[in-house]
Parts: sequence; structure tokens; C-alpha cells
Amino acid sequence: MATTRPVGTTRHLARRECEACGWQGEIVERKNTTLLCPQCYGATHLATANDEPLHSSADLPAPPAKNPHAAALGRLGGLKGGLARAMRLSPARRREIARKAARARWRKQKA
Repeated sequence: MATTRPVGTTRHLARRECEACGWQGEIVERKNTTLLCPQCYGATHLATANDEPLHSSADLPAPPAKNPHAAALGRLGGLKGGLARAMRLSPARRREIARKAARARWRKQKA
């Protein structure tokens, strides 16, 4: 499934230099961000920046179209499913399911 980026989050390739230790490197970053040096965690300044975005929204493939009829049928089943099952179960069976779930949760915490 293709993902789309929100507006304003295009990333650029930038060359940064550390003000403390002199580290230099190229980093993919968003515009107008401040980053720390990966070696000494000191402040860095922007040496050069490529203003071309690495990816634009036009480069990303369009998400596949959904069949509206199938989506409507799935939603209808989802709306009915839990309520119909709860109505069909006896109180004793619901209690048994709840106990089993509680035991499973407690077993997870101990392990």
C-alpha cells in the first residue's frame, strides 16, 4: 500500500557541520530543522542544502481504488457482528470467555 506524506514534510539532502567537534556529514532532513551532531550531540549548522525535494507527492503511486460495494458490505457485517454474537451467547458462556481472557492477561504479566 502506498503512503502519502502530509503537506510540508518534504525532505532534502543537507550537508551539516558540528560546531563543537568539526564533524561533517550529509543528512536527509526536513527544511528549517535543527539537528544535533551524531558523535558529540553538539549543535550543528547548515553548510549546504539541496533545495530539490528527495520525493514529491507526484512520484508516489496512487493508492488502489476500493470497491465501494465491497466496503459497504464489510461495514454492514462489522456493525452487526459483535452485537449479534453477544446476544447469542449465554451469560455462562460470556463469563467463561471473560475468565479465559483474564487468565491470559495475568499469565502475560508474570512471564
